[in-house]
Amino acid sequence: MIVTKWERFFNGINALLLVIIALTMFFPFLYIFTISFSSIESYLSNELLLWPEKFVTDAYRHILSNDRFIHSLGVTVYITVIGTLLNLLFTTTMAYGLSKSFYGQKAFMLGVLITFLFSAGIIPTYLVVRATGLLDTTWALMLPILISPWNLIIFRQFFRGIPEELSEAAHIDGAGELTIFRTIILPLSKPALATFGLFYAVAHWNSYFTGILYISDSSKWPIQVLLRQIVIVNDSNALQQQVLTNPPPAETIQMAAILLATVPILIVYPFLQKHFAKGVMLGSVKG
Repeated sequence: MIVTKWERFFNGINALLLVIIALTMFFPFLYIFTISFSSIESYLSNELLLWPEKFVTDAYRHILSNDRFIHSLGVTVYITVIGTLLNLLFTTTMAYGLSKSFYGQKAFMLGVLITFLFSAGIIPTYLVVRATGLLDTTWALMLPILISPWNLIIFRQFFRGIPEELSEAAHIDGAGELTIFRTIILPLSKPALATFGLFYAVAHWNSYFTGILYISDSSKWPIQVLLRQIVIVNDSNALQQQVLTNPPPAETIQMAAILLATVPILIVYPFLQKHFAKGVMLGSVKG
């Protein structure tokens, strides 16, 4: 294949733009990492640090020895794991049911599309959560977003693309729909499960507005709400337990808290990368 000079020029410009975008996204992480490991002298004497002059872990020891931070992190891990499992369970089962032909299927799909196009809003949702007794519980952070209409539609299209002959052969062998779904459909859906599982997990991990809206008990705050108090509100009482006699500067504590709240969800991606690359192509046009 012959590559013209204009194609090489175009590819070079694309590569340059991608490098610039990558550096733009990487720099905030580098800055957070640097400040979180810097001493108070280095922080105060330099307007811009690109690397710690001396690695100091006081901020991390201060945070990781704090019961409130560890508890909030545990709440977020619980919400992310249980919430993602529930999301996948209800999304896949409903999508599999709607991928079959039955009386009233169009009415059910119309209902899904309506919820996709129109949202009830914050106040009606809050009233429903309050009426069902979910306020100040972790279930309020999971059940209102149990099924994403968009993800359900993509899952439905994916299930419809699986050859029907596989299900028919299993029916001949005496397998029921639940057995077929569990032993045939789900194993073939690993790319979709990995992709949308990652989407659901990131949404649960990063959610803070629902925590502010539905959780008034600070002992049940997820990590993002506590992080908001530390970084944005600059609440000095957000971390009530003073572990060190001379605690590190508030700025280093803020940066360390951001890093500790971000890294765990980033670690998950490499384990799902193999399936994620296939899953992002779901719904694309096949030639």
